[in-house]
Amino acid sequence: MVRTPRLDWVLLLAVLGLVTLGTLLVWSATSHREDLTGGDPRAYLHKQLVNVAIGLVLMVVVTATDHRWVRIVAPLVYLGSICGLVLVLTMGTTVNGSRSWLQLGGMSIQPSEFAKLAVVIGMALWVAERTEVRRQRTVTAGDALVDVVGMLVIAGLPGALILLQPDLGTMLVLSATVFGVIAVSGAPRRWLVLLAAGGITAAAAAVAAGFLKQYQIDRFLAFTNPDLDPRGAGYNVEQARIAIGNGGLFGQGLFDGSQTRSGFVPEQHTDFVFTVAGEELGLLGAGVLIALLAVVIWRALRIAAHSDDVFGRLAAAGIACWFGFQAFQNIGMCLGIMPVTGVPLPFVSYGGSSMFAGLLAIGLLQNVHLRSHASVPNRFDRPTRVLASR
Repeated sequence: MVRTPRLDWVLLLAVLGLVTLGTLLVWSATSHREDLTGGDPRAYLHKQLVNVAIGLVLMVVVTATDHRWVRIVAPLVYLGSICGLVLVLTMGTTVNGSRSWLQLGGMSIQPSEFAKLAVVIGMALWVAERTEVRRQRTVTAGDALVDVVGMLVIAGLPGALILLQPDLGTMLVLSATVFGVIAVSGAPRRWLVLLAAGGITAAAAAVAAGFLKQYQIDRFLAFTNPDLDPRGAGYNVEQARIAIGNGGLFGQGLFDGSQTRSGFVPEQHTDFVFTVAGEELGLLGAGVLIALLAVVIWRALRIAAHSDDVFGRLAAAGIACWFGFQAFQNIGMCLGIMPVTGVPLPFVSYGGSSMFAGLLAIGLLQNVHLRSHASVPNRFDRPTRVLASR
């Protein structure tokens, strides 16, 4: 039986809810900041609306693109992200200690945001191509090893360039995403344990060798003890906690948060936008935001589970890991349960690069969903199809 495929409307509505709520929070965080707006309280509202509009167009384009073209373009996306990361190191702009930005006219681009998506689709394409080549023969341990090594190489090049910026927050998100894709690809559990142990060892070695800059070390120390430097590294954490604590159950009202109006929380429209939700919308409003993020992750995992091909399954699972860990990292640092690393809250924080990359990923999820639901297989032949795709 064949039916007309439909969009995943639950996913789409959750994303639209997040970008709408995020735009209001960004507007609230900046409307009283003349140092940011130049006297126009709606300046960042207009900028964020433009970001959302461009992102939605990109999402629609990817959703409507034939899946065969998505796989053809995937290597170009990966190479483009590598070129962007190289340009950042040669001619980028340093912001908050990290050389992560490219200035293109009056617009700032952060290539590392697009690198997350590029790594996900690059790893998914690598495993999918190899799976199709060996479909008619038995899979050996050597094949699995080549799959994992290939995925690590694909992720390793952009990862190394991101570390050179250095952008520790993005590197943590990328590492969690890569681990998730490898796990979903079917790698043996003992390999996953070895990968996790190797990552922890490498991180410890980087700290011991002095690879991290002093401000990054100070952030980790402030995470363990915010009172260690309340006017320096611990200031962000302390002010974020105060803002969220002010909100109570129902919040102080949108545009009426005392900490937000006073501008006490640094980078509140970007990395610490969740504190605006906590203070002005309270526990209930912040809970709605978290619930919407959870819906997005749930639908991504559901799309992965129902995908008929390896590429779609791994790409959707990788996007779910990316959104899930990044949201946990961002909200966690606002609550003081994770170190401050400077990652945006997906679909909520101000910024074009993060918004574009996130909505491109949603477009890819919808593309995989449409392909997987273009036809309804007989209930007796579905297990055969799933086994054949492995």
